[in-house]
Amino acid sequence: MATKTSMFVEYQGKQVEDKAILAVVKKAWTEAGHKVGDIKTMELYIKPEEDSVYYVINETETGKVEF
Repeated sequence: MATKTSMFVEYQGKQVEDKAILAVVKKAWTEAGHKVGDIKTMELYIKPEEDSVYYVINETETGKVEF
């Protein structure tokens, strides 16, 4: 049986769940004309002081989104 987990980033009175961060990155990916199913790898670099997450998808595509 899998363990249900939740992860949150908290910084200066704000709280964002990991699922919300993933949703924002996936939305940016699809708005750029890609399909979610094309994501093979995803690296996320969360910068709470910037309210942003930088991402690398499939080791080549990079971007930044605010959360």
